[in-house]
Amino acid sequence: MADEHISSVMQKEFLRLTGETPIREATARLVEVHASAAPVVDATGQLIGIITEKDCFRPALNASYYQQWSGTVAERMSVEVATIDAEADFVTAAEAFLDRPFRSYPVMQNGELVGLLDRADLLQVFLRFG
Repeated sequence: MADEHISSVMQKEFLRLTGETPIREATARLVEVHASAAPVVDATGQLIGIITEKDCFRPALNASYYQQWSGTVAERMSVEVATIDAEADFVTAAEAFLDRPFRSYPVMQNGELVGLLDRADLLQVFLRFG
């Protein structure tokens, strides 16, 4: 188990958003696909941020008061993104989840966004081996 890489269990098909995406649309898409977060990419597909369900709460709450959504993903996303390398082993990835409160990590390989790893993806691995 320790010599296997997260690239074998990461999500290869996942939601990607752009900074220009309206925050209401981003919220709806996160809910639709049951994702806790989505990488934010530029026109070339390069990772520029991450948007989480938590980032969407203030705009959603404001919309409930004012009956209007406003803003874009770029205004709410985190630009300092913690990532995991596709060649990281399961233990290294598990330690990253334990060390930080994140529910998802973008997975990178040679500077390119290649996947997304959620807590549940890794928990499934441990259930298989336990």
